[in-house]
Amino acid sequence: MLLRKDIEGALNQWYRAWNEHDLDGVMEFIHDDIIFEHWTGSTVAGKESLRRAWLPWFINHGGFKFTEEATFIDEIKQSVLAQWQLEWPSLEKKHRGAIETRRGVDILHFQDGKIIKKITYSKTSTAIQGEKVPVPLLKI
Repeated sequence: MLLRKDIEGALNQWYRAWNEHDLDGVMEFIHDDIIFEHWTGSTVAGKESLRRAWLPWFINHGGFKFTEEATFIDEIKQSVLAQWQLEWPSLEKKHRGAIETRRGVDILHFQDGKIIKKITYSKTSTAIQGEKVPVPLLKI
């Protein structure tokens, strides 16, 4: 069982790996039996399946940055609720390359010191150049 300080440390390293676009570093914190529920409703099971699912995103969506907005840690349940903001170059035709800002929440469950379940929720609109834009469904 991880102590609160261990969970905080792991999350800080995990966020750093995301923002350095280091898929291997991100995957270090993922349990072999991970279940990932994407905000689109799709689900990926297993660490290697998740790596394959995330790899194109890391390759094709460079320039992304996550900012932690709020984190709530339940040491007893080994769970985290993490509110985040994502900035990245927009893929929208009208705004291609402009900075897009999206906000969301991850619910993370730990087992054996690794993330075994990650459930992601995202706003249904995003801001691009000050304009509110509906979020298109992305495939993972």
